[in-house]
Amino acid sequence: MGEFKFIETNIKDVYIIEPTAFGDNRGYFMETYNEADFQAAGLNYIFVQDNQSSSRKGVLRGLHFQKNHPQAKLVRVLKGEVFDVAVDLRKGSATYGKWVGVILSEENKRQFMVPRGFAHGFVVMSETAEFAYKCDEFYHPEDEGGIMWNDPEIGVEWPDVGEIILSEKDKNHLRLSESKIEFEV
Repeated sequence: MGEFKFIETNIKDVYIIEPTAFGDNRGYFMETYNEADFQAAGLNYIFVQDNQSSSRKGVLRGLHFQKNHPQAKLVRVLKGEVFDVAVDLRKGSATYGKWVGVILSEENKRQFMVPRGFAHGFVVMSETAEFAYKCDEFYHPEDEGGIMWNDPEIGVEWPDVGEIILSEKDKNHLRLSESKIEFEV
């Protein structure tokens, strides 16, 4: 493997990825994705869509998934800092309903690999954040699903960012036990 460090988390198939940044007095350069390196680490994805969002402090986006067209996502922060979360929704998984989180920032340059079969979300910790992600399935608006961001059964330990700002859609998600979502993967 070349310029990436692939760090396993406590949930199978979820990775924190640290690219190598080469810097000098002009700035830095880094690869953010290299198919050969990812495949050598066992991460065999074909990405078909890139997305980017901008949000202000306290904005929480999630916990999202697509019901019939699940997406794997490789996520990172271009500006600012977020706390990013993946929740395992894979049928029969030993970690079903469990979560893993990581701080992603422009400083640490970390990435988070969220495989298919997971709900995903993040909260902005800095004044603003620009968030980018690669997806291995196209976005299907009619296929959106979500779980309540503060579902006590999941128990995500979100950082204190002050007021949480949610979309109307995200305010109306069900608890995991009410949604009964389980992905076949």
